[in-house]
This record gives sequence, structure tokens and C-alpha cells, in this order.
Amino acid sequence: MPEGDTVWLTAKRLHDALAGRIVTTFDLRVPQLATSDLAGDTVDAVLARGKHILMRFAAGLTLHSHLRMDGSWHIVAAGRRPNAQPEHRIRALIGNDAWLAAGYRVHDLRVVPTADEDQLVGHLGPDLLGADWDPDEAVRRLLTQTDRSVGEALLDQRNLAGIGNLYKCEALFVAHLDPWTSISDVTDLDALVVTSRRLIRANRDHPEQSTTGLLGRGREHWVYQRAGLACRRCRTPIRHAMQGEPPYQRDTFWCPTCQPDRNSGERKR
Repeated sequence: MPEGDTVWLTAKRLHDALAGRIVTTFDLRVPQLATSDLAGDTVDAVLARGKHILMRFAAGLTLHSHLRMDGSWHIVAAGRRPNAQPEHRIRALIGNDAWLAAGYRVHDLRVVPTADEDQLVGHLGPDLLGADWDPDEAVRRLLTQTDRSVGEALLDQRNLAGIGNLYKCEALFVAHLDPWTSISDVTDLDALVVTSRRLIRANRDHPEQSTTGLLGRGREHWVYQRAGLACRRCRTPIRHAMQGEPPYQRDTFWCPTCQPDRNSGERKR
């Protein structure tokens, strides 16, 4: 699933292409929205909320979309055919006299009054890339789940919005935390939250996702997708396991030396 920085950059590009212009093309190719038509209206703004994209219109309506695992938005000049993927995968076309945005396999398309956006995103925790970012509230929410592993809690968008598997693994490595550590055993949640935001914000304005500060192929990450390779700090082989209960299991990568197990008892690994 795309991380919050990917969704933020997607929303920014949509905003740059669509905001302030009159809509000339509005085509939602899902049965429940097939008759929706906002052509003639103006896009006020496009913004990300966690992993959700909100496209606000001057008439007071919002088009909501979510990328999930396979969704994407592509922008082409007006008059050109979008061809990033086969046309039958297009679920939304929003265009003006200059640009056309095509939503490929985008999910959870909804048109709601802008005043009712909270019905769709109100459950989310503080947004790591949002203007209303609140680290104290993020820590408070994490502390309501003291028996949960820190790896699972970071992925819960109700605690803080925007983190996916990549930043979960990388933030825990930087913080020297084993992913299965209970929230109650994390001695500095404030520092972990700050680290998580620093890593994701560093990649907000470009498609590359580097947590090491290096962009060379295979050098971008500390542990993510590096199972069996030597830790960049200590040379211990990076480990991999699935974490979480089905169907919410997620790939987890960590260094057993740099991220020592401080929990008692056996784990299912």
C-alpha cells in the first residue's frame, strides 16, 4: 500500500493541475456514481488526509478516493489520451482546459458534502504530513494500546495517519526498537513519533523514498526488503517475518542485534 508521502505528493500534483480551474470533464466510472456530474464547477483544493485523497469543489462537495494497493492518479495534457494503464482500469476522469487527471483502479470513490468529510476520515489520527499535525495527540492515542506491539500500533491509522510498512520498519530500526516490543515497554514514544515524521517528511516532495539519505539502487533503506542482507550498522543478517493477525498480517524487517528483543515469552515468527 502506498505510504503517506506518496499519497501527499499525488494530492499535490492533482492540486497543481486542477485547483482554480473550471472542470470540463467529470466522469466517474463506478455504478453508484455514474450519474454524478460536477462539470462546470471549480476545483478549490486537493489534499491528502493520511492515505486518503480529498478533492474539494467550489459547490461544497468533495470527491474522496483511496489508492489502497493498486490505485494511482496520472495527469496528462488536455486533449491527450491517458495511457499509463489499460483504459478499462480507469475509474475517474477529472479534467479542465489544460490538464486531465485519470484515476486508475482508485478505490472507495465517494462524493459527499465537504462539511461531511469527517464521515470518511474523521476516525484517522493526527496526519504526519498534515497542517494540523499534533505529536502529543499521536502519543496519547498510542498509549491507549499499551498491550499492543509497537509495529502493529504504528500501522493503525487511527493512531497516526500516513505510516505504512516501509516507514514502520525504518523508524523502528532508527529508534533501536524491536517491532514486537509492547507499547508499554517503549521508553520514549515521543522520540519514535518525531522520528517517524522526520523520515516520511524527508521524502514528501519527490517520488524516491530514502531513509538512509542515499538514492543509489539498493542503498535507500536500512532494513526494509533487505531480508538476509547484512545490517548497515552491525553486519548482522536482516530478518523478516509476518506481523499481526490474519488478514492484517504485514511484512516486517528488522535487525536482531540493533533492535534487541526486550519482551519476555515466545513469539510466533
